[in-house]
Amino acid sequence: MSSLRKLRRLVAGESGYTLMELVMVLAILGIVVGALTTLFVGATNAEFESNRRFQAQQAARIAIDKMRREIHCASAITPTGATNSISVTLPSQCPSAGGSQTIVTYDTAGSGQRFQLRRNGVNLADYATLQNAFNYTAPVSGTSLGKLRVTLPINTKPTNGREWRLVADMVLRNTTR
Repeated sequence: MSSLRKLRRLVAGESGYTLMELVMVLAILGIVVGALTTLFVGATNAEFESNRRFQAQQAARIAIDKMRREIHCASAITPTGATNSISVTLPSQCPSAGGSQTIVTYDTAGSGQRFQLRRNGVNLADYATLQNAFNYTAPVSGTSLGKLRVTLPINTKPTNGREWRLVADMVLRNTTR
């Protein structure tokens, strides 16, 4: 047998993939991997946003709980009506007053659609979308105690319209009827 025949037999007996088959497999694999990557990136972004929204809501709940304890003990709040800042007078018997009458200031600071709830300049909660969060009703002699309503709409992305609203009504137990 000639060497040319032997070479043809060897070449004809070899099997493998053509270049076109390899290109098609790579194209299909690229489409599948691209779709999975898009899915995972979207899921990661959704988880991040959900965690940030939960943390903002939790911070608002904790801030309102701390505020409620002081407001229940307070003897006066100024000014009355809807405002972005209130001054709370704490008598000496209040635990957070430190043994002497103290005035604490709560306010909402920020600009645009993002405000922070603060106590004496220290941030308690973030991502509030309402500047005038406080509405105080003074006590009516012989009828009712002083009442404070705090409205905190929380939204980490104000452009998407998904807002979580925390409304708390608090009574000043140390005001006179």
